[in-house]
Amino acid sequence: MPAGSFLGSLISSPIANKWSRKYAIQLAGIIWIIGALIQCFAQNVGMLVAGRVIAGICVGMTSALVPVYQSEIAPKEIRGRIVSLQQWAITWGILIQYFIQYGCSFVDGGITNPNQSTKAFRIPWGIQAVPGAILVIGLIWFPKSPRWLASKDRWEECLSVLADIHGHGDPNHPRVLAEYTEIKEAIRFEREDQATSITQILKPRILKRVGLGMMIQMWSQLCGMNVMMYYIVYVMQGAGIDDPLLSAAIQYVINVVMTIPAIIWVDKWGRRPTLLLGSFGMMTWLFISGSLQGVYGEPNPVKDGAVTWVLIGKKNEAKAIIACSYLFVASFAISWGPVSWTYPAEIFPLRVRALAVSIATCTNWAWNCALAFAVPPLLRSINWKMYLIFGAFNGCALINMFLMAHETKGRTLEEMDSVFDSGLPPWKTGGIESKLDTLAKQIEQGEIKVKLDESEKGNSTEHIDHMGKQ
Repeated sequence: MPAGSFLGSLISSPIANKWSRKYAIQLAGIIWIIGALIQCFAQNVGMLVAGRVIAGICVGMTSALVPVYQSEIAPKEIRGRIVSLQQWAITWGILIQYFIQYGCSFVDGGITNPNQSTKAFRIPWGIQAVPGAILVIGLIWFPKSPRWLASKDRWEECLSVLADIHGHGDPNHPRVLAEYTEIKEAIRFEREDQATSITQILKPRILKRVGLGMMIQMWSQLCGMNVMMYYIVYVMQGAGIDDPLLSAAIQYVINVVMTIPAIIWVDKWGRRPTLLLGSFGMMTWLFISGSLQGVYGEPNPVKDGAVTWVLIGKKNEAKAIIACSYLFVASFAISWGPVSWTYPAEIFPLRVRALAVSIATCTNWAWNCALAFAVPPLLRSINWKMYLIFGAFNGCALINMFLMAHETKGRTLEEMDSVFDSGLPPWKTGGIESKLDTLAKQIEQGEIKVKLDESEKGNSTEHIDHMGKQ
C-alpha cells in the first residue's frame, strides 16, 4: 500500500491543477472504493496485492491534496485547526478500523479454528469502501478552492467562495476584498514571472522550502510513530502483558484524544514550537523506553518467535516501558501528527503548491515503505537498540526544525514569501504583522477602495483606488 501511495502522491499534482483539488479528491475516493472491493473479493494473493496498490494510489492522492485544499479554503486564523482535523479523522479511522478487525478476528470461533471462514478479513476490507463513498458524495456540496478558481481566471466564483468563507456571503466585506486583492496580486506577479511550475520549483528560494517540506515528512516517519502503531503488540508481549491486543488498543484511543489539544490550540501555539517540543518529547520517551528494555530485558528463551527480547518478572519496569510508549504516542498526536500535514501545505506559492506538496508527500510514503521492510528485522535482531536509533532521529529532527522551520501561524498563503524570504533567521520571524490585516483595515477605513466594475462583473475585473499612502 505505501508503494501505491508513493505513486498516487506523484500523479496528484497535474490532476489537481487541471481539474481542481475538489474533483481530484473525489476521483481518489472512487479509486479507493475500487481498491477496497478488489481486496474484499480477492481470490488469490495477486488480486489482493493489486487491490492494495490501487487503494494506496488513493491514499497518496488524498494525503497530498486534502491538506492543500483545506489550506486554500481556510481562514488564516484557523488554518492549522482545519488541517489538523484531517489528522484527527485519520486517528479516528485507525481506531475504528482496529476494533473492526479485532471484532472480526473472532468470526467462526476465532483464529484457533482451522476452518475459520474468510469473512474474518473480507469484512474489514469491504467496510473500507463506506468512508470512500461518503467522501465522494459529501464533496458534492463543497466549493472549489478559491485560489484554484483564481488561477483559472474564474474571478466571480473565487469572490463568491471568499464571501462565503470570510464575509457571511457579503462580497463587499473588507476582509473578503482584502484577500481577493491579495490573491489577484500574487497571481499577477507569478504570471509576470512567466516560469512554469517545474522551473519555479527549482529556484533556490523555493527549492529550500521544498527541502523543508520533504524533511518534515521524512521525520514524521523516522520519529518512530508508525513503528509504535504497527508493532506495539510485540512491545506489549515483550513486556509480559497478558492481553497485548487490548492493551495496544489504548494507544489508539490516546492518539485520538491527544490530537484534540492540537486542533484547539495549534493556531495559538504556532507550528515551530509545536514541532520542537514534539521532537524533544518523543526523543525522551524513546530513550527511556529503550534504556529500560536494554537494562532489564533479556533474549527470549522461546526461539523462532516474533518477539526476541522480553522482560521476565519485571512488572514495574514493564509498566514504565508501557507508560513511555503511551506518552510517546501522546507526544506525537499533539505535535507532529497534525503539524506534519499542516506545514508543507501552507508554505508554497500557488503555482507550485500542488506539485511541491506532492513531492513532500512522496517522501513520506517512500520512508513509510522503507520502514515497512526494515523494522521487522530490526526488532528481531537489535531489539531495544532500535528505540535508541529512532530517539536519535528525533534529536536530529529537533535540530533541523530549529534551524529551518519559520513560524507560519496567522499568515495568509500569499504572505509566505515574505516569511521565508525576509532574511531573518527562523527563530525571529514569528512576530511579523500580517499584510492582509493591514489591507483589510485600510479598506474598512476608506484609505483603499476596491470596486468591482459592474460592466465586467462576469470577469470580476477590479479597480483599486488608493485614498492615501499604503
